[in-house]
Amino acid sequence: MTAEAIGLEALPVLGSLSPSRAGDFMTCPLLFRYRTIDRLPQAPSSAATRGTLVHAVLERLFDLPAGERTPESAADLLAPEWEKLKETAPEVTGLFTDEAEVATWLASAKQLLNGYFALEDPRRLEPAERETYVEVVLPGGLRLRGIVDRLDVAPSGAMRVCDYKTGRSPGESFEGKALFQMKFYAFVLWRTRGTIPKRLQLMYLGDRQVLTYEPDERDLLAVERKLLALWEAIERATQLRDFKPNPSRLCEWCDHQPFCPEKGGTLLPWPSVVPDPDEPEARHVAAAARQA
Repeated sequence: MTAEAIGLEALPVLGSLSPSRAGDFMTCPLLFRYRTIDRLPQAPSSAATRGTLVHAVLERLFDLPAGERTPESAADLLAPEWEKLKETAPEVTGLFTDEAEVATWLASAKQLLNGYFALEDPRRLEPAERETYVEVVLPGGLRLRGIVDRLDVAPSGAMRVCDYKTGRSPGESFEGKALFQMKFYAFVLWRTRGTIPKRLQLMYLGDRQVLTYEPDERDLLAVERKLLALWEAIERATQLRDFKPNPSRLCEWCDHQPFCPEKGGTLLPWPSVVPDPDEPEARHVAAAARQA
């Protein structure tokens, strides 16, 4: 939902952040540069693609009448949604060498769907919105945007923001990082709809755990301050053309190691054209977020 759609004054956009892009910069500024400024391609992974598939099935599941939202119905949706995914992202077919590998992979997706049914009964739910795009432009020109997996609204008007994760739940020391994405969404919803969501809910299908949090105004104002400080740091790095690498155990899964000085690679020259902040992000970036 755009600012214009909700009657807010349109503001000039100087930059744009999604939860995943903000997370990139906090994890490694050089990763942020390569994904957001250089727009380097990322090879699809079976885990991220499986996350995209499971999300698609869970979205379609709620198109069915309540009584038909069963594990069997969800399993029946896997094959047709996989066919749709191959049409929109044909590169994913290169992840598998034969149909036996595909069958094993689809079986693992079915297990994740079974994990979802262990956490809640969709026959008792009627989500208000699914895969909802949300955005707000702050007075300084920073656009915050993202896609909310599911928004539940109680008869009282209380909102619950739900997000599906196909990985495993984080340890206690990493819960704050996991909740950052949800607080980001809560802040945007508060700014655009005037109501602070009552509950944030992360559903981890990998180990069938649920992480919940009830935000308040102080929480969300802190998120705003953090995002503004983060954008100032991004602008400063852009002006200096200096996005420093931040080595960690996550480097093992990074596609850009050949261009990382910390990994013995050669830093790429600054691109001649920097993308417009409103240019849509690549599809593979959204897919990668599904597994996070």
